[in-house]
Amino acid sequence: MNSQETASLLDLAKALYTVNRHAKTAPEPQHLYYIKKETIQRLLKEKRAKKVGLHFSDHPKRSNQHSTLLVKVADYYFHIPPTKDDFKELEHLGSLDQSFRNPQTKMSLSQAKKIIYQYIDWKPEKEKPMHKQHTSSYFTPSSLGKMDWTNRKTYR
Repeated sequence: MNSQETASLLDLAKALYTVNRHAKTAPEPQHLYYIKKETIQRLLKEKRAKKVGLHFSDHPKRSNQHSTLLVKVADYYFHIPPTKDDFKELEHLGSLDQSFRNPQTKMSLSQAKKIIYQYIDWKPEKEKPMHKQHTSSYFTPSSLGKMDWTNRKTYR
């Protein structure tokens, strides 16, 4: 099954919107931004997404202004890092238009990731099992500093 059969363009756009929204507040957003970029690059390659132009970023890196590539997917707009060719070929649109917002979408992050993973044919690495804390049969826990909750007293 090829990627075009797996999800409609609108479903992919909604999934990208959901992933992007979560990435902005995630404590470790690297993976979410990675799958967003991979999806958009594949859509561009398939000519299912369109490069619109360049924007100045709202988040300058180390106090230096930099630009991001604005891409349209269905009725949604996203920013990804531009290539050198993008600077040569595309118009610079200046600052971001803060009044513009993508259409609101209700989709869970797990559903969005499922759609994107299927589209980019990405297989998550098997999570390493959590190591169970090993306790020795010779170990006896200390009662120092234990609380007697019935009498609310600390024994030392």
